[in-house]
Amino acid sequence: MKKFLQEFKEFAIKGNALDMAIGVVVGAAFGKVVTGITELFLNPILEMLPTTETGGTGWAGSILSFVGILVQFILTMLVLFIIVKSVNKIRSVAKKDEPEAAPTTKKCPFCLSEIDIAATRCPHCTSELKQ
Repeated sequence: MKKFLQEFKEFAIKGNALDMAIGVVVGAAFGKVVTGITELFLNPILEMLPTTETGGTGWAGSILSFVGILVQFILTMLVLFIIVKSVNKIRSVAKKDEPEAAPTTKKCPFCLSEIDIAATRCPHCTSELKQ
């Protein structure tokens, strides 16, 4: 049971669950922002369209309403893309700061097979290697 809880903790904190939770929260927040922008700027343009006898804008208004929803979706995806791209760039910079591990193997200059770094003779072609 203890191992199960440890694995769950690693999954929740280090795994994709945390990234997904952050994405949902940020997505919801930016969805509200884009909805506000759409209602402030796009809806007044749609309301200026001529109305039909029944008081509606007819099929043209429906199409423009769909265009408004599509613009809202595209803006949300654009903002999320920029955020994810920024986070990935920060992560890649953080990974570059980590020192690279010392190599544990080398290539034999004669047969080009991988051998241990401390080997003085190649186990494949039995050639003597210079240190």
